Amino acid sequence: MTEHALILRARAAQATLDEWKARAFRLGDADCARLVASHLRRLGYSVKLPPARSYRTPRSALIALRKLGHQTVPAMLDALGLERIAPAAALAGDIIQMRWTEDGRDDEADSLAALTVAMGNGRVVGWHEDAPGGAVVMQPLDMVAAWRVDPRN
Repeated sequence: MTEHALILRARAAQATLDEWKARAFRLGDADCARLVASHLRRLGYSVKLPPARSYRTPRSALIALRKLGHQTVPAMLDALGLERIAPAAALAGDIIQMRWTEDGRDDEADSLAALTVAMGNGRVVGWHEDAPGGAVVMQPLDMVAAWRVDPRN
């Protein structure tokens, strides 16, 4: 990976934080799938999501995901051609999946996933239940998977 690619990745991660830091989490409007999609688009990827506000619950999000032809959010990232990496190897701009449960519904949580964008220095940007405002920079503790995001532009 070139120094130029690392700079593009870091700039995209910062732009993602800037875009989402003032938007409170709202499934279907301001959620991790939309945060990650906007980040991927900055790096030249074409990402198809259900229309904004077309889902409001984990159950309706799962139905919308399956209408796109994916059983899980991780499978959707795999279908984009992103390489899976060890979460500890993530660099700025990579995607890290965190553990997520919604009202104890682990079946939906495993399919939907909680996604974040690596900011560098071991930090990620995403939403956290203890931070009621917009997306925040946080230290991940329970990483499940990660994907390398090399710039395409």
